[in-house]
Amino acid sequence: MAIENVKAFFKQYNMDTRIQEFEVSSATVELAAFALNCEPERIAKTLSFMVDRQAVLVVTSGDAKVDNKKFKEYFCTKAKMLLPDEITDLVGHAIGGVCPFAVKSDVAVYLDISLKRFETVYPACGSSNSAIELTIKELEKYSGYSQWIDVCKGWND
Repeated sequence: MAIENVKAFFKQYNMDTRIQEFEVSSATVELAAFALNCEPERIAKTLSFMVDRQAVLVVTSGDAKVDNKKFKEYFCTKAKMLLPDEITDLVGHAIGGVCPFAVKSDVAVYLDISLKRFETVYPACGSSNSAIELTIKELEKYSGYSQWIDVCKGWND
């Protein structure tokens, strides 16, 4: 189970006890914000794409949407989200729990600049009813990200 992998990942840093599991679903931004009693924009949603036959994760704020033009300029290809049946095989987590932690080794992780406006954010932890509160520095440290990118819109309007 993916959440067990994420717990084991965070256990090596003595952070596994910070993972929150809910009685209700946190599979969408709205549900996660409700479960956490926080603003939807502070949910760090992880979107999965196929770029040059490689799974790519983009972690962005809950109120941001992928800007197809910016995505194509950065990745030199159209934004093509992974299909639901591909995500678990290629990334290691199922829809609703996709996160940048304990993913398969060939998955590239990017952080969108829409997250930089917050002190802390809440990414999922491998299941559709989990999250962890992390500072932006902690998100950088534990996500294994490649770099900060600007491929979203709607959050700074």
